[in-house]
Amino acid sequence: MQPDFNALSVFALVAEEKSFRAAADRLGVTRSAVSQMIRKLEETIGIALVSRTTRSVALTEAGERLYADAAPALRDMQNAMEAAANLRGRARGQLTLAVSSIAESFLSGPLLSTFLEENPEVTLHVTVTDEEFDIVAEGYDAGVRLGEVIAQDMIAVVVSGEQRQLAVASPDYLGRFGTPTHPSELASRRCIGWRRAVNAAPYRWEFEEAGRPFSVAVADTVTTTDMALMIKLACAGAGISFGMEDSFRSAITRGELVPILQEFSPRFPGFSLYYPSRRNMAPKLRALVEHLQRRRSNGRLDG
Repeated sequence: MQPDFNALSVFALVAEEKSFRAAADRLGVTRSAVSQMIRKLEETIGIALVSRTTRSVALTEAGERLYADAAPALRDMQNAMEAAANLRGRARGQLTLAVSSIAESFLSGPLLSTFLEENPEVTLHVTVTDEEFDIVAEGYDAGVRLGEVIAQDMIAVVVSGEQRQLAVASPDYLGRFGTPTHPSELASRRCIGWRRAVNAAPYRWEFEEAGRPFSVAVADTVTTTDMALMIKLACAGAGISFGMEDSFRSAITRGELVPILQEFSPRFPGFSLYYPSRRNMAPKLRALVEHLQRRRSNGRLDG
């Protein structure tokens, strides 16, 4: 059976979009043309790949299997073509990144701004998200996460200094209710928690004592998916909050928040840019990696 790579590419788009019309719009062709291409591919293979109704499109079992096997190969072919088109080594095109919302130093502005100045033919699409997913399957060039949660089969480049988690509260709150001397006291305090998504568990309040890590189950007065709201409530005296030191740094500098229980807050490795190991790395991604490495050697990763 001679593979029809054009038909496979169209099928992959339909699988991703779950819509013939959306796939047609991305390709700049008619919906009928997409439908005919899928029908031709099904006839060639001899089995239905897509279930169609008037309201939805879904893959059959055979379609799911074909997409799972073919999509990575199609991406590799696209990467190979991009590498061949950029033999002169010029960084250009859209660079797509999935970045944790708590990677403050990476998102602060200067790091990405200087990268764009050095590479004027590159455009950035940055998705700020704390959802956990496969960046390769979702079509991202790279991601930024804490080093400890990055899969071992990824290449990682450090993009921040060491980090730590802190408990903080406003001077007003501490003046009214007193300053805790041990994390165990937090269980009886008003607390403001953060979670990365509505259906995710709240962020764990983790500490360390005498080299032994432990967590405290707090009764959150408020939980939110919005880090900015969490910080505003803490500054307003609504309770004690907990998160990355970098997230609170501006409010601490202004005197709006006070770090507490710091002796129970150890430092740990920070954030890394990560991406799959590829022989033919796109020049746009290579340019970002080299930019990060230069800033790290100059001691300028944090801001």
